[in-house]
Amino acid sequence: MISNILAPLDGSSLAESVLPHLVACASAFGADVTVLRVLDEMTAEGAVPISPVNWHLVRAKGERYLRDVSERLTDAGCNVNTVLLEGKAAEEILSYADRNDVDMTILSSHGRSGLYRWNASGVAQKVIYESKNSVMLVRAYQAGQRTLEDYRYDKILVPLDCSRRAECVLPHVGMLASDGDAEIALAHVVVPPQLPRRAPLSEEERALVDQVVELNVRTAREYMEETRDSLGDNAYIRMVTDSNAAGALHDLVDEEEPDLVVVCAHGYTGTVRWPFASLALNLIVYGNRSLFVVQDVTDVEWTSSWREAARETKGH
Repeated sequence: MISNILAPLDGSSLAESVLPHLVACASAFGADVTVLRVLDEMTAEGAVPISPVNWHLVRAKGERYLRDVSERLTDAGCNVNTVLLEGKAAEEILSYADRNDVDMTILSSHGRSGLYRWNASGVAQKVIYESKNSVMLVRAYQAGQRTLEDYRYDKILVPLDCSRRAECVLPHVGMLASDGDAEIALAHVVVPPQLPRRAPLSEEERALVDQVVELNVRTAREYMEETRDSLGDNAYIRMVTDSNAAGALHDLVDEEEPDLVVVCAHGYTGTVRWPFASLALNLIVYGNRSLFVVQDVTDVEWTSSWREAARETKGH
């Protein structure tokens, strides 16, 4: 369960779009909060390293900023710890999370570099792609005006693929929903089986596909109804049949307009070669709603990528 939440901030108002979500999650999970600020001497005052005197002033400003954020979060009911580090932002964030048993990292899609054509900043992308714990990506361009004390989720959309792995999100969803009495939209996409053919399918082949789809719809409906009943009266089901699961989920998100999408990092395939399976990664890269990806892989299940293995062998 989530007991230690890390929130990296860069001092910008865009990065602070995570704060209402941070308070909501800390309240729902009963978690402690660590606010982390990383100072990079190469970017503190432009591309040229600054003098020791000016660097001391930059550190003092960073410490004041963290005190201010800590006071605001404490007033909102959070148990807060602050950390000021020096170095490259993404590397320091990931290193701190690994060393301190962070359960969840909450990041803004954009920060002091501003809003631009990419769906997330370079730092956010680096942290998410290398993170081995649960992550929440808050879309800064949808932040609006939110008060820390009053923010709660009104609607949460939860994609499920009927696997045991995907069910790891349900306790988290239940806590987040009950803390604000939110609606829960349980989403499932039935994907017709693919029969690669150079020519159109025969009538017999189409009939076979229809039979499989009908069976999958019936089985999934039973599963989703059981899951809905376990979550209470605020939960309901959205099921569609589509050959493109990711595209169909994006359409459902657009229709439902949830405050938060909660998805498991992996699904029924159980592949743990990467921190996130293809569907979760698609929602990270192309989604337009704040996204909470619950990591289902334990420490003993991780396998090093070829890049990590090469880096460990060469010692850097």
